[in-house]
Amino acid sequence: MEKQVELKRSMGLMSGLSMVVGTVIGSGVFFKQAGVLQQAGSTTMGLVAWIAGGIITLAAGLTIAEVANRLPKTGGLYSYIEELFGPTAGFLTGWMQVVVYAPAVIASIGGYAAYLTANFLGWDTSTARWITVTYIVFIMVLNMLENRVTAAFQVITTSIKMIPIVVLVVYGLFFGEVNALGQTVAQVSETSRGGIGMAILATLFAYDGWILLGNIAGELKNPRRDMPRAIILGISTIVLAYVGVTYATYRTLPGNEIVQLQNNTTFAMATKAFGEFGGRALSIAIIISMWGTLNGKMISFPRMAYAMAKDGLFPKYLSHLNPKTQEPINAIATVAAMTTVIAVFTDSADRLSDIAIFTIWIFYTAAFFGIFILRRKDRQTPNDNQELFKTPLYPITPMVAIGGAIFVLGSTFVIDFMGVIISIILVGLGWPVYYYYRRKNHVVR
Repeated sequence: MEKQVELKRSMGLMSGLSMVVGTVIGSGVFFKQAGVLQQAGSTTMGLVAWIAGGIITLAAGLTIAEVANRLPKTGGLYSYIEELFGPTAGFLTGWMQVVVYAPAVIASIGGYAAYLTANFLGWDTSTARWITVTYIVFIMVLNMLENRVTAAFQVITTSIKMIPIVVLVVYGLFFGEVNALGQTVAQVSETSRGGIGMAILATLFAYDGWILLGNIAGELKNPRRDMPRAIILGISTIVLAYVGVTYATYRTLPGNEIVQLQNNTTFAMATKAFGEFGGRALSIAIIISMWGTLNGKMISFPRMAYAMAKDGLFPKYLSHLNPKTQEPINAIATVAAMTTVIAVFTDSADRLSDIAIFTIWIFYTAAFFGIFILRRKDRQTPNDNQELFKTPLYPITPMVAIGGAIFVLGSTFVIDFMGVIISIILVGLGWPVYYYYRRKNHVVR
């Protein structure tokens, strides 16, 4: 009976679009302004950094859109890498994301939302750890319901998180009194900076997360049609939001004040525009924004664990689907449990997620190269399917994506060598696990 239960294909374009936007836009758009500006050294170059990061991300999205269109399977990046480079590489991709990155990044986002909640309610910040657990359990239970419920929640939270973005952009454009561009480095900061390269790197990390849409391909009504559209429309929306908020911030506050305010920049902007009420309203919007981001992560990562378990490479119980809701409830509960352990017993969730990002970008790079492999197969075995999405401006677009990925990897290697080593070790730990399950389940690969 259980073998007949399949993931429910009930998500449409709007759900996919909300997944992309909701998973990426969390707190970064509100709290990255000062960091990027300080690295760039001027407001002009700060805006350039956000635009450049957006172009690289859009190139990456256009490239993956074709790869995903050709390989529309649940599992996302794990499935792409497995198909392109073999089961070992695929397993290591999924291993890093499910076992390390997923619980770390969910705990990190939940922790930040909890601190905002504690501050908003006037509670002692020592309660934040347990608020984090409450949020994790809430999102876990929500995801165990039918996927139309979680999809609706994602649409609602994404819509709400766009409200403060639109309001801030409109205020900055029409009521800002500062010259947004042209502020020199002397006006911004006298401290040492990393330059435009490090500023772009910071924006790329803020843009990260859109690729997780591929994890739910098996639940999209028409993945070949809707996935490319959701990725492209989603990333375009995110780029416009990030660039728009950045320009509006530069129009509202002087550059040196932005650097001094650091994480409080957007709150200062909202308070200046709408008083104390504006700051508190923004806090509520960001907390809801975090809920949407948590939901997007909890939707996507368990699907990867589910796909790997179905392939016989993770414990079998992770492949169980609830017959009624058709949700991978065991995988959801397991990811939530790992997240809770990190949230309660460690203070290093941010550090773990930063370390894991380096490895994920290695696999991103491999996936970008995959478009050339798939195109070559097309030449060897012509495919007349006119529905396939084709990356525009090929091969320039994928080369831009690859260039951006190499930049991320090289920059991380230079500024966080120890993190790179730890990341490689964590990936290596997956190797014996892969061979154990391959032999145990007699996986022929």
